Amino acid sequence: MTDNAFSMITPLPGPAPEVTISKDLVRRGLIVAPLIIAICGAIWGMDGALSSAYAIGLVLLNFAFAAALIATTARIGLGLMMGAILFGYLMRLALIFLAVYLVKDTAWISLPALGATIIVTHLGLLFWEMKFVAISLAHPALKPARP
Repeated sequence: MTDNAFSMITPLPGPAPEVTISKDLVRRGLIVAPLIIAICGAIWGMDGALSSAYAIGLVLLNFAFAAALIATTARIGLGLMMGAILFGYLMRLALIFLAVYLVKDTAWISLPALGATIIVTHLGLLFWEMKFVAISLAHPALKPARP
């Protein structure tokens, strides 16, 4: 076998930067959640507020599940991690679809609020997090705090 074949089954030891980043995303999501819920409540009423809270929960669970999937499979092997990233993305999309499909006809849901919150929260948190992620091998997760 070649070195490339061995590198695909090699586990990645050490800390998992994706877990650190995911925890930071969830923390920021919880900080901004009351504002998003209030805005949706002002626009769509109580149904909008409840839908927004449900959507924020979906988004935060999505980020946490993605990080857990990557961190777990990286310790087993790179090939498994790459497969888990690809198929995990499809699985997470399917879970979000299922979560929306199950509540779409309930009385307390506002589909515009739910959809807007899912999209805005995903993108907003990712763009917000870009400011705090270190793109460096020296600090592979969040940028170190300045003294």
